Amino acid sequence: MVKRFVFFLLMVGGLGIAIWASDRITLQGEHTIYTVACEHGSWEGQRCTGRLVAGEQHRFRASRSRNEVVFWIAGSSAPSGKHTDCQVTNRDNWKCNVLSSEQASIVSELSSGRPTASGTVSAHPFHAVAKWKWWMLRAGIPGFTVADYGSEPSNANSGK
Repeated sequence: MVKRFVFFLLMVGGLGIAIWASDRITLQGEHTIYTVACEHGSWEGQRCTGRLVAGEQHRFRASRSRNEVVFWIAGSSAPSGKHTDCQVTNRDNWKCNVLSSEQASIVSELSSGRPTASGTVSAHPFHAVAKWKWWMLRAGIPGFTVADYGSEPSNANSGK
C-alpha cells in the first residue's frame, strides 16, 4: 500500500514538473519569453559560437476584454509598457498594432506562444529557449549552444 502511494506521489509530482516546465499553465495567466545571450561568441542564426547564458524574462499579460497586452521584464526596474490596440484570443495568441506613442516590446504578435515574423520588433532582436532550458542555463548547467527561436524573420516561427 505504501509503495503504491509513493509511486502515485512520484507520478503526480513528475506530471506537475512536466507541466510547469512546458509553461503551458501559469498561475498568473501570463506568457513569458525566456531570452538567452551568447557569451564569448556570436550568433550564427540560432546557434551560439560561445557559451549560451540565461537572459531576461519578458512577460506578457493579454486581456481579451480590454484588447490590450501589458508587458514587462521580470526582476527589472525598467517600467512596464502596454499595447492598447490588440486583437487577443488568449495568452498565447494575440496581435497588436503598436502605436507611435507606445513603448515597444520585443514582440507585437504571438501565435501558438511563438513570435511571428510579422510581429517581431527589429529594434529589439532576441534569441529564446524553452522554460526548462532557461532554468538549466541559469543554474549554470553547460552544454546548450542553440536557441529554440528568435527574432530573425526567417526562423521566428521555428522551434523545438
